[in-house]
Amino acid sequence: MEVTPAALRTLPLFANITEAHLTTLLALFARVTSPAGAVLFSVGDVPEDFLVLTHGEVELLEGSEGRAVLRPLCPVGELGALTGLPRNTTAVTTVESKLLSVRVSALMEFFERHGDIAFPFYHNLLAVVADKVRRDRRRIEEMRGNLMRTQKAMKALRDKVLGSEESPLSAPLFELLEDLIEHNRRGHYRLLPVRPLPAVLRLDDGQTREVCELSESVLRVTGDLPGVDAEGRFGAVLVLPTGELALSGRVTLTAPDFVEFELDPLIEPYRAALEDHVTRTRLLDLVL
Repeated sequence: MEVTPAALRTLPLFANITEAHLTTLLALFARVTSPAGAVLFSVGDVPEDFLVLTHGEVELLEGSEGRAVLRPLCPVGELGALTGLPRNTTAVTTVESKLLSVRVSALMEFFERHGDIAFPFYHNLLAVVADKVRRDRRRIEEMRGNLMRTQKAMKALRDKVLGSEESPLSAPLFELLEDLIEHNRRGHYRLLPVRPLPAVLRLDDGQTREVCELSESVLRVTGDLPGVDAEGRFGAVLVLPTGELALSGRVTLTAPDFVEFELDPLIEPYRAALEDHVTRTRLLDLVL
């Protein structure tokens, strides 16, 4: 059955777009049939196609575990496709499925020529993202409340251990609680750098490494980290949009595709600059 403009308008992304405009937009899409078990995209893929599921079923996977099942009529990974962000899930058809498909590059060229269609489309996209962020924020606030209650309970338990008669369990229990309390401090929360606020580590030999996670005390960079001494220590320059910070640290975790290290205390101007960068990055998570 052919998808009609009226059916397409039931999707939030296409709401309030006229039938004539949707008819023009639909003509841009190819009709694709995928067999059961077809991989539409995988984790890490850079999106090339904008997809709408019209018949069948698509499962979204994180590793080998299912995250969600999509059924018609619905877009498949529309936010990743329209923003160019690498996929963070794998999409697989569970039965023979039919989709509308258009290259993202062709869709962008179409919108450049048809601003009267692009404007309501992107207005709808912004509304979809804003609703998603608000729902995510509510869930995060619930988790934050649970974390705060847990943190207070652990502090109270730590104080009880300190005030109780010493036993063989006192020292290991105290150390475990102290480690958990310190780990849960806000300053240790990791952030993902965003495109408007990039962070790059420049090594002594001039090579650079992309910072993929950061906090006020820990950095994670992609690739390897040459120049590390036998004790895991090294020095480098952190390049931020607002300036450069000389820093040193100790490697705490090494993996095939990243290295994580703990920063030494920074001199006050550098500490303030890093804190400001982290704060500005964190503010992008807020919807005011």
